[in-house]
Amino acid sequence: MDEVSVVNNVGEKEEEEEIIEEEEEEEYKTELTEKFTKLFDELEDCDGNEQRQNIEEMNGLMDKMDEEELRSVFTIENFDKIDKMVEEKKMRMENAILLMKRIGCWIELKGLWRYPFENSLLSKRIEKMMIVDTENKREEKDEKLLTDVCECYSMILDDMIPGNLLVICLPFLLKAASNKEENEEAKEEVEMALLALNSIGRYEKVSEEVYVMEFKEIIKYHQEHHNLTRLAYQSAWECLLNRFQKDKSLEEVIVNELHFAREAIKELDGLTRNVNWKKKKEGEEKGKETKAHTIIRIWIDIIIEIFSQCKLRNEEFVGLINSIVGLYRAAKDSHREICRRCIYSLRIAARSEHVKNDDLLEGGAIDTFFEELYQPTLEDGNVCNCLDTVYAISGRLEGKTDDEMEEAKRKEMNRKVFEKMEEEGYEDTITSFHEMLTFLELKFECSI
Repeated sequence: MDEVSVVNNVGEKEEEEEIIEEEEEEEYKTELTEKFTKLFDELEDCDGNEQRQNIEEMNGLMDKMDEEELRSVFTIENFDKIDKMVEEKKMRMENAILLMKRIGCWIELKGLWRYPFENSLLSKRIEKMMIVDTENKREEKDEKLLTDVCECYSMILDDMIPGNLLVICLPFLLKAASNKEENEEAKEEVEMALLALNSIGRYEKVSEEVYVMEFKEIIKYHQEHHNLTRLAYQSAWECLLNRFQKDKSLEEVIVNELHFAREAIKELDGLTRNVNWKKKKEGEEKGKETKAHTIIRIWIDIIIEIFSQCKLRNEEFVGLINSIVGLYRAAKDSHREICRRCIYSLRIAARSEHVKNDDLLEGGAIDTFFEELYQPTLEDGNVCNCLDTVYAISGRLEGKTDDEMEEAKRKEMNRKVFEKMEEEGYEDTITSFHEMLTFLELKFECSI
């Protein structure tokens, strides 16, 4: 067999394997949604304990679903069916809320649409329950259920919560989020409360000063006692950063008092070490974003916001850039979406006034841009991010200063960066992409 035939056979075999993998993935998706639907349909015929077991199994299935699968089960028909079971006393409200809290969690984490629930009969029932129960000042033993109701309602509806119900939810959520017990059940409840607060904290109608103080205390306490889950800690930071978007006076607190960069480094490095980045073996789930991947993705988005919004200079940003580089290299062969976000975050860092060229050089960002440009399956968006960053760095090297010591430092940095770019084939790389620049600038609305 000649060499061409061998190459063709290999290509055909790889194509066949990809088709088989896609078919297996679709079959797996079908199995998940069918099993979820079967358990859901059985709920009205179960007694209380069996019903709870079914819901816990359904919650486990949701943890394995992707966005498409979750959308297929988060429908107005299913929400109305839950309402009907509660109305006919075929489901206890506690069981309905157990299911709705997990649904709310994934709607918040995946950024799924909210309108099926907003327009459902179940939404109206929950709203009425919240108003009536708080007006009647229910006993303390019922406070747990009302807190659960506020959590799922806030996560699912996000910014669509009416102002009168937001006022009801906030005290319950803040109290739950401030719980310092360290047993697993308490930690899970704190996680849910922080997710719920994060979902509603992005909007102008939440402006109480106590809100900010609560989250400063939650973050400080965790830094000393490590009482939060990874997702809860991330959500606490998001809540504080949501307020920072409206109140820039928080910058000193975030950067230098609470040490955002140091904490983000710790979280990113821990997640990078703990995730199995190896490609899935035959028979395992393919193409799934795990909870850890979701947390990583959200951390990168938070870091992008910090790089773009903060103006304070902090030496800890070098370590943060290095952690992003480490994450990029760990995920490079198996999770391209995370790699894309890493590259974009480094581009934003290079465009930020408070991040210096030596931060990018020392943190390994320049090496990473060339690693990405040499990828065999390079995406246009990443080409744009990498080239834009290289041009930004070059532009910053051209400036001059009247201060002799600063000018000497600038020249030394010029030398180091140009040596790195020459070493990595800077001129050849830029030349090879030169014909694409106009296309990239138009497609991605950037100026390279």
